[in-house]
Amino acid sequence: MLKDQIRTLAKTYKAEFISNRRHLHANPELSFQEFKTSEFVQNQLKALGITKLEKKADTGIVALIEGKNPASKTVALRGDMDALPIIEANEVPYKSQQPGVMHACGHDVHTASLLGAAKILQEVKDSFEGTVKLIFQPGEELIPGGASLMIKEKALENPRPSGIIGQHVMPLIPVGKVGFRSGMYMASADELYITIKGKGGHGAMPETLADPVLMASHMIIALQQVVSRNASPKIPSVLSFGRVEALGATNIIPNEVKIQGTFRTLNEEWRAKAHIQMVKIAKGIVEGMGGEIDFEVRKGYPFLKNDVVLTERAKSAAIAYLGAENVEDLDIWMAAEDFSYYTQEIDGCFYRLGTRNEAKGITSGVHTPTFDIDEDAMEIGAGLLAWIAINELKA
Repeated sequence: MLKDQIRTLAKTYKAEFISNRRHLHANPELSFQEFKTSEFVQNQLKALGITKLEKKADTGIVALIEGKNPASKTVALRGDMDALPIIEANEVPYKSQQPGVMHACGHDVHTASLLGAAKILQEVKDSFEGTVKLIFQPGEELIPGGASLMIKEKALENPRPSGIIGQHVMPLIPVGKVGFRSGMYMASADELYITIKGKGGHGAMPETLADPVLMASHMIIALQQVVSRNASPKIPSVLSFGRVEALGATNIIPNEVKIQGTFRTLNEEWRAKAHIQMVKIAKGIVEGMGGEIDFEVRKGYPFLKNDVVLTERAKSAAIAYLGAENVEDLDIWMAAEDFSYYTQEIDGCFYRLGTRNEAKGITSGVHTPTFDIDEDAMEIGAGLLAWIAINELKA
């Protein structure tokens, strides 16, 4: 059976998949700077005999694996390649060699898994009909998102896939398991950049000043009502501020305060209303306290909605490949992903690959300096991607 052949190939090439992942992990590159990563991926694909390659969005790559009757149907698989501006704290042989840059979100896993799936699919291409389109994408971590640029450069054309599959590490799920969710899954994500200007001076004479720190404090607290008092309980929403910069001192009130945050939700109509409401509340408070405010909302990724039919097929394929006990149902996740841009264009399924192993101490979340994976996940990541693609070509 083809399923057993794929399992065997995934096990046989596991060491190679891990080696590729470790190379990528040790040599991370930031969003839209993945030049060496792109070169590595292209060389790996050419070594497999995959010659139909196109570069997109400078560092992105689209490649085709054609089975029998290649025009019959096309399905796409996507892997992202960029890393994060984080200093790695892991002491491992494959620790990042780039100061201040780390694959802390598992994109090294995604890229290596897609390369692994490519190796498997290339080896069994005489056993399936249709075409598998491989999309190696830059810049997932940075607005406007590499997916949007890949789409603009027609990565979803010539041939156009009937659907697209994406896989992402999940440190909350034990290695050996995967997770799926049909329908609404991940939130939209907007970035907030706020500057509050007042009149600074000596901290001992606040009555002569217009204190932007105090204004910022009132504003941050008041803005929480956008979610707690304005959003419908049926619409998940998150408003968080992660950076507040007031460069004064114990006895110096600064002239301005800079603030950065994020707003996330799962409803486009409410998203637009919330943008207006946030600016209105912030402006009223700051101007009422004698200050000026610049409130910029940078609209980011849309919400991610998995196509129900495609996702159920992919989930069924995963059950057949891994067993029902190793396939979980996922809850809504308020993180964001630019894979959502693909799902605005064609049917999509974005699922989770378990990477956790408590016995080995591998429990850290993504976007942390100690994030790592149980590398047994590489065998599953590559094999399952290949198997889902082949099943979707038959659907």
